[in-house]
Amino acid sequence: MQDNNQPGKTPDGKSTPPKGPKFNIYWVFGIIVLVLVGMTMFSNNFSNTIDAHSFYDFQNNYLNKNIVEKITIVNNEVAEAKLNTPATAPSPSSALSSPKEMIYSFRIGSVEQFNKDLETAYVANPNLQRVPIMYESRGNYLRELSGILLPLLIIIAMSFMMIRKMGGGVNGGGGGGIFNIGKSKAQLFEKGTKVNITFNDVAGLDEAKVEIMEIVDFLKNPKKYTALGGKIPKGALLVGPPGTGKTLLAKAVAGEAQVPFFSMSGSDFVEMFVGVGASRVRDLFKQAREKSPCIVFIDEIDAIGRARGKNMMMSNDERENTLNQMLVEMDGFSGESGIIVLAATNRPDVLDAALLRPGRFDRQISIDLPDAKGREKIFEVHLTPIKKSKNLDVKKLALQTPGFAGADIANVCNEAALIAARNGKEEVDMQDFNDAIDRIIGGLEKRNKIISPEEKKVIAYHEAGHAVSGWYLEYAHPLVKVTIVPRGTAALGFAQYLPKEKYLTLTEELEDDMCMTLGGRASEEIFFGKVSTGALSDLQQVTRTAYAMVSIYGMNDKIGNISFYDPQNEGGFQKPYSEETGNLIDREVKIISDKAFARAKALLESKRKEVEIIAEELLKKEVLFKDDLERLIGKRPFGDVDDNPEPGTIVSQAPVEPPASLGDIAS
Repeated sequence: MQDNNQPGKTPDGKSTPPKGPKFNIYWVFGIIVLVLVGMTMFSNNFSNTIDAHSFYDFQNNYLNKNIVEKITIVNNEVAEAKLNTPATAPSPSSALSSPKEMIYSFRIGSVEQFNKDLETAYVANPNLQRVPIMYESRGNYLRELSGILLPLLIIIAMSFMMIRKMGGGVNGGGGGGIFNIGKSKAQLFEKGTKVNITFNDVAGLDEAKVEIMEIVDFLKNPKKYTALGGKIPKGALLVGPPGTGKTLLAKAVAGEAQVPFFSMSGSDFVEMFVGVGASRVRDLFKQAREKSPCIVFIDEIDAIGRARGKNMMMSNDERENTLNQMLVEMDGFSGESGIIVLAATNRPDVLDAALLRPGRFDRQISIDLPDAKGREKIFEVHLTPIKKSKNLDVKKLALQTPGFAGADIANVCNEAALIAARNGKEEVDMQDFNDAIDRIIGGLEKRNKIISPEEKKVIAYHEAGHAVSGWYLEYAHPLVKVTIVPRGTAALGFAQYLPKEKYLTLTEELEDDMCMTLGGRASEEIFFGKVSTGALSDLQQVTRTAYAMVSIYGMNDKIGNISFYDPQNEGGFQKPYSEETGNLIDREVKIISDKAFARAKALLESKRKEVEIIAEELLKKEVLFKDDLERLIGKRPFGDVDDNPEPGTIVSQAPVEPPASLGDIAS
């Protein structure tokens, strides 16, 4: 570690003068406190120099010899006797003595006792001359001064510390304490600042990268676009599910752009004091104008950009004031140029319409879940630091992880490396990645969970029902594996499928999916004559799908081509239909569910032998793969989707799922 007092060197090799110790105001407080404490101790010691003689010493040595001129009682505690100085008189040892006058001092118990003792001495010796007694009150200025200043200094020091704490220290609290709390807390990356993230670290987002790079090019070469009459966009909104790489893309912009880059979160505008949010917005754009041209990035902008309340119950004045200031700064009366605002959110549906209009966020860049080709590129990025096996098939990994975002893939790679290290391997192979995918999808494997043989048999037939029903349904997803090994907190077994990545889903596909989902419960009823609670998640999935078919996708003859899906509550009603229509929706959902269950039961009745074969094999091996099913019950009659699509094939995530709040629509 380099000593701060030693001379250093600048990046160009020149020596710098040695640095002195940094000034700290707490040193000043400490020195003053030490001085005051010393003053107090000195004054106490000074008062303790008075001789500890008694009245009888005073009487025998001085009073009885008639050499006392007067007695002064000081503060009702100390008696000071002024003495004549004959040669026969003993010299007092008091510190108050001087060559010109002799003062003998001693402490008295109380004034009453002193007067009583003095009167007794006069009575005992009639020849004594009565000495005048005076009373005097003296102040200890050092003690009084320190007694006033010391508490006051402590209060000032504590107040100063509290202000620094509330303000976040010298550099915190928006630039130095509570008095600067309205300052922006944005992190500035100046031109030439080293940022470790570049566009090479962002994979699977080719279209988004093109638009982002174009925005950066706007700032670098504005004449290229303004020469044709174009205008630089005011802002771009990065929209996408969590974990898809919105913030990562912004970090890459900070690493690639040769312009100043301000970065902060939407929650950084929020503070306990009223008006701080709007003040920080003003300060942020003031700094941005000074550094223009530049980029301002606001992560999780929905923290301040939510739609303003349409009624008093939904309003929030402080957040709305912050949003209003943001709207004015982005495109207000005094238009600014050279500042591009990037923002990221996974909740674009809750943002205010004024924030999304052209002139503020001119572009919405959609960052969706990556397709198979994108996942393959993301795997290649995250596999770079991992010691992987030569036999590792990255393309197969991409196909086995439909619906995984970039963050999920990074987690898979990390889990696979940890599993390989736990097993003492020197390389990470395909089996480690399969275990990692199972770990993320189903949870931690719990082979030590105690399950009775009867329960294990029910689980085996339940999972066999899923596998067989999906095997003989035309539009069902291809099976990858089926297991009865408990995982997670509630999963006693599961069947894993490889969904077909496509944009549209047909009615027949949804019906086959529900039939396959209810295959587990149908198998329990066929082979045991009763059902268990193990089908909870299956029933939830079927209920969501059925309600989506009826009330959202218009796939029911009785309801017709009507959708009651209103995520932004634009209609102003929680249920935009009558009670009679709600009852009709409930009846149609039950008909669809009963039809799917009856269909699954009939299918498994006809394939009873195949279910028994799969269930018995599961009880022996606990895990079966697609090849095992082909060996036991033959190839799937309808074939599978091409497991190795050609590069460039347009694929997407799993079929459209109904919204999570769907179950509340007709409740």
